[in-house]
Amino acid sequence: MTEQIYMENIIDHFKHPRNYGRVERPDASHHDNNPLCGDDIEITIKVADGKVADVKFQGHGCAISQASASMLTEKLKGMSLEEAKKTSKDEIFELLGINLSPIRIKCALLPLQAMTAAISKYKFRL
Repeated sequence: MTEQIYMENIIDHFKHPRNYGRVERPDASHHDNNPLCGDDIEITIKVADGKVADVKFQGHGCAISQASASMLTEKLKGMSLEEAKKTSKDEIFELLGINLSPIRIKCALLPLQAMTAAISKYKFRL
């Protein structure tokens, strides 16, 4: 029963993504894709005082990748860049709340990879 509730949450994030779009004049951004399944994500981040002031994503793909991006962007707002950089794959799995097949794990982690790469690029600009 619990997994059913999490699936409904995933579908809701897929159909009504939070933070979908592109941050104007982002301080950090990264585009990533998974050519095996067609998932495509771009993360854009606005930084203020070392924190994620705004974060958005755009792209397309399966319900898991898009819901993961939506949930991740909600989690990141207001977080310090150091905290954001430490976000783990287990935290993504916890947000999703369902068991994933090995193929779907890559879908779920694509937004995390893009976010981590975006922040890494920002760090080098300092």
